[in-house]
Amino acid sequence: MKINWGTGIAGMYLSFVVMIVVLVSMSAAEKIDLATDKYYEEELHFQDRIDKGERARLLPQPLSWQVTREKLTIAFPDQFAGSVIQGKISLYCPSDKHNDRSFAIQAEKSRQVVALDQVPAGRYKLQIDWQAGGTSYWNEGVITLSKK
Repeated sequence: MKINWGTGIAGMYLSFVVMIVVLVSMSAAEKIDLATDKYYEEELHFQDRIDKGERARLLPQPLSWQVTREKLTIAFPDQFAGSVIQGKISLYCPSDKHNDRSFAIQAEKSRQVVALDQVPAGRYKLQIDWQAGGTSYWNEGVITLSKK
């Protein structure tokens, strides 16, 4: 059977349309999570976060943390031992927003211990927004939790 040029052109257009429909359906099924639902509102306050991070970087003794399977221990600088430390600790999971967790800071003797038994294993961005001595600070880092 011989195929003429009109049938070939129609076949090309039909295969192109099928390919586009497949690509659109695949992209519509892709899960996309934003870092936050209030993206634009938080973008307006981004310079504040940069300023807080710079203040935290200039501290003589930096904030530090240690991660084990059961807990996250945050050590605030010793210069704030007598001060009230307030703020929020956030664990942001880039791969699944349902794994995100947030904890209020309740430091005792410049230490905060966060139990990780209810936090799923995975890679998290640790974000610590804290205030001490009337000044705000921001620290962040990446931690990996494993449940073996």
